[in-house]
Amino acid sequence: MVLRRLVAALAAIVLVAEAAVLVLVHIVLGATTANQSMAIAGSDPDVMSKATYVLGAGIGAFLLLCAVLAALSALRDRAPGTFARIVLVAAAVTHGVLGILAVALVGWGAFAVMMLILCLLVLTLMLYAAPSPYRELTPTNP
Repeated sequence: MVLRRLVAALAAIVLVAEAAVLVLVHIVLGATTANQSMAIAGSDPDVMSKATYVLGAGIGAFLLLCAVLAALSALRDRAPGTFARIVLVAAAVTHGVLGILAVALVGWGAFAVMMLILCLLVLTLMLYAAPSPYRELTPTNP
């Protein structure tokens, strides 16, 4: 009981930190694109920098939503609802895919961070899972 609240709260804290870092990275990338007037294949640099800002805000908002849902599970000590489960599963899948890409593009440190967040999300979902109905069918004394 205490473990699942702790894991859900820790997942919420880590997701808030990740959201802040990713928003900051997108702000730096957008500013760099705008200041250098960089263009890829004739793309407009203003559009590219604004799209980077919007993408950063979208990622930050999604991660903050996940953090709020995990925090609510920790505070209430109840399983997340259907919508919350769908959002948290989507976040877990996204972190798994980004972890795979992080190995190739950034390195093993980024992979480890992504897998830590993935583990926290999956553990949050699994600790609040309903008990299996098959548990009652197994004999206690064979």
